[in-house]
Amino acid sequence: MWIRDRTKEEYDRLLAAARESGQERLALIMETLCATGIRVSELRYITVEAALAGRATITLKGKIRTILLPAKLCRKLVKYARKQKTASGEIFLTKSGRPITRRQVWFELKRLCKAAGVEASKVFPHNLRLLFATTFYRACRDIVRLADMLGHSSIDTTRIYLMVSGAEQQRQLDRLGLVS
Repeated sequence: MWIRDRTKEEYDRLLAAARESGQERLALIMETLCATGIRVSELRYITVEAALAGRATITLKGKIRTILLPAKLCRKLVKYARKQKTASGEIFLTKSGRPITRRQVWFELKRLCKAAGVEASKVFPHNLRLLFATTFYRACRDIVRLADMLGHSSIDTTRIYLMVSGAEQQRQLDRLGLVS
């Protein structure tokens, strides 16, 4: 199940399918969510100004946090905004110029699943946040910093994101090599 395993392979297939079908905005949304760990509802904070500055300030649930945007993502966001003739403000807009909604992102991801060969019941925008969390944690092993980046006030909430499947736990135990 993608929710638990959060496989990068399935993410890569979805991303490739979005690009191959000309869904540039969806591919960039996926990369933005996955590279930053923001919630899909926080896409509105990804503005031209944020891309130029390399950081977005997110105000949500009475908290303010700064999200650093990877340089490569910033270049892609600025290029996309220019192509869309968006000089300032939110980058991810609908054809009518309105901000894209959580529901629209969900629908577009679900519609992409067949072309990507990924089971639709396993794909949700929030999975991209989970993939960011597990990838970041594997690279840095710093749950406190991860909690800050995700905007969690409790490390217990962050721990839920890092729970592994029974199969993954079994692989970890086997790699310990403590039985001769």
